[in-house]
Formats: sequence, structure tokens, C-alpha cells
Amino acid sequence: MKYQLRCKKCGKVINDFATWFQQDQKCECGSDYAEVEYLELPPFPPQGQATDSFQDYYFDFLPLTHRENVVSFGEGMVAIERWQHLEAAAKAMGIDCEVYVCRNDQNRGSGTFKDISAAMAASVLKEQGVKEYCLASTGNAGTAFATYLAKAGIAFTQFAPSFIDADSVETIRRVGQKVVVSTGGYGDAKAEAAGFHKNHHVLISGGNTDPLRIESKRTLVFECLRQMGCLPTVYMQAVAGGTSPLAFEKGFRDLCEMMPGGDYQLPRMMLVQQDECDPMVTAWEKATAAGFPEGWEQQYEAKKDMHTRIGILTAANPGNYPLVAPLVKRTEGTFIRVKESELPQYGRTMLKEQNVLLGPASMVCYAGYYEALRQGHIHNGDKVLLNTGEGCDRSKWFNEEVRGKD
Repeated sequence: MKYQLRCKKCGKVINDFATWFQQDQKCECGSDYAEVEYLELPPFPPQGQATDSFQDYYFDFLPLTHRENVVSFGEGMVAIERWQHLEAAAKAMGIDCEVYVCRNDQNRGSGTFKDISAAMAASVLKEQGVKEYCLASTGNAGTAFATYLAKAGIAFTQFAPSFIDADSVETIRRVGQKVVVSTGGYGDAKAEAAGFHKNHHVLISGGNTDPLRIESKRTLVFECLRQMGCLPTVYMQAVAGGTSPLAFEKGFRDLCEMMPGGDYQLPRMMLVQQDECDPMVTAWEKATAAGFPEGWEQQYEAKKDMHTRIGILTAANPGNYPLVAPLVKRTEGTFIRVKESELPQYGRTMLKEQNVLLGPASMVCYAGYYEALRQGHIHNGDKVLLNTGEGCDRSKWFNEEVRGKD
């Protein structure tokens, strides 16, 4: 056997994904949080030339047994570009650093950083003979999973909040998959998905700690080494649920196992939220002001009044905060708030300096970099990685505000 899963709560071993799915993605102790363990990881880096697909290139490092089950549109091996104008902004403040941008908008499935999760899920589900799947999503995950599961021949139903954008709904239906739009918010959509899963015995996404998502996204650590030649000292992204930071840490642990004795260090995690939906930032600020008392990571509240237009960053109840926040603290990182009203201004800067326009969730990360500079979180000698989220194709309102209506 190539891999096994281990419960993060009680430590019990689950033999494989077939067993995990049979147990309704839960350990016998009731925990739904398990992690993939490889019985023997090969030496890093992989042999041979890099390909378009992360599953092809990193196959020996993934929980798949047969290559014929790989479902891919050529995703995951996207460019990590060095953006000089971001370095110039730091230089103007007396800071000498390198700044890299992971261009997830160049993924070929749906043009988002959800594509690698969807590709991994579709491949494992195909290998295990799963015929139907569902999840709740505000947009990006739904479009990505719909696209990849359609290619795998797996029926898919997305449960979406009432504010989902029409372009996402159209994309999902265009590939022959189903969307159920709730009359309520994201919490209502998740409840409806859970009901569908229970009543119809349809497998459901395991959420932010789903081992399928963690295993795919952890490959960004490997890509940093391949393209940058090192790990960043600062990792930044816009955050809603927080899967990617947890995945980066998992990839780091796997790397240390593959290359013992290497001088590797986790980057300082700097996670960004817009002011219209910032429950993690608010909780972090309160913990910081109180000196991080015992149990601080459990002290968070759902944001009740939300006016954000960035649907894919709508996570009013930060249920993953108890896992993500300790990681941020351990790496001496921070949470950063940016103003949603200023994102079009940053979009115009990106368009002018780079001739690129990313989507509003990506722009939260981009704006967060400038805010990190202002707050003194970026230091001389840093290598900063911005893990952007999505392109602008399904955000017409943002495109219009940046470029102006035709």
C-alpha cells in the first residue's frame, strides 16, 4: 500500500480512501479530520521533466495508485512570477526583498486555485468508483469540482448561497452538472448539502480539512523549490476557510521527511481578509490585545452583518480558525485587514504595472501585501510569496469597476 490515513484526534489508522469513504469520511472515534501518511515517500525532486499536470509530475507523492485514473486539464504547474513593481514598492520604504506571485488564474480547469483540489478529488473518486458527489460552495470550488467531476463521469450537485454570481451558475450548468441555489446564505447552503448527503447517501466534500484538498494544495511547497529554488520566508493569501495554509504546513512536513537535514523553515503566514468579512482578523486582534491567554484560539465569533461583494471569500463563521490561527502564531505571522472599497484602486495599479487583472479575491491578497509593508511585517531579505486565488473572468462587476464600462 502506498499510503494510509491517520485520525488527527485519536491517531487511529484508516487503511485507505476506500475505507475512509465507507466510514462516511469519519474515524471510528467520530472525528472527521484525518491526514494522509505515505508509507515511503520517494526522493525529492521527481525524476523527469515537469509536465502541465501536478498529478502527472507528482504522482509518486500523491494518494493515487493507477495513473489511468488521473483527471486533469493541465493544472497546478502554474508560473510563480517575480513581480518587480511589488519589490519597488518595498524599496521605496527602505526594504530590500523579493516578491513572487503564484498565478493560479492560469490553471486550465476553471482558472482558480481550487482546480488542483478538484483534480485530486476527481481522480481519487474515480479510482474508488464513486458515482455521485456534492458540496456547498460560494463559487470557485463549485465551478472547479463541476468541471473536473464532469470529465471523470461523476454526477455533481453544488449547493450555493443566494448571492452566488450568475456566471458561476452558468459555468456549472454548462458542463452538465446541477446547482441548487439556496434562499439563504452560505450556512443555509451547507445545511442543505448536508441534508442531501444524509438523505440520498451521496458522498460530500469534507470541507477545509478534507485530505483530498490538503494533499493537492501541499504541492505548492514543491513548486516553490522547483521554480524559486527555495521556500519563501513570507506566505500571503486571502483567507476564508484556510485550507491552503494548513496544506502548505503539511507539504513542509513531507518535504522534511523526504529531505532530512535540509535547512528548511516554515514561512511567516500572513493571511488577509477584507473589512466586510473579517472574522478571523477580528478574533486575532482580540487575542493579540489580551496577550494570547489560554484557549485564545477558541475565541472567535461569526460576523453577523456582511456586505461583501466577494462571494468566494464569504465565510462569516470562521470554523477553521482554531487550526489556522495557531499556525499563524507559531510562524510569527499575522492576520491583515484591507478595505474592500479600495480593491478597484489596487486593480488599476496591477493593470498598469503588470498588464494583468486578477479577480477580487486575488486582489485582497495583493492589497494585503501593501498593507503588510505599511505595518512593518515585511523585512529586509524576505522572499515573499503571494498565493493568488482566481482570474477575473467570473467577476464582471470588478472588471468594470477597474477598467470602466465599455
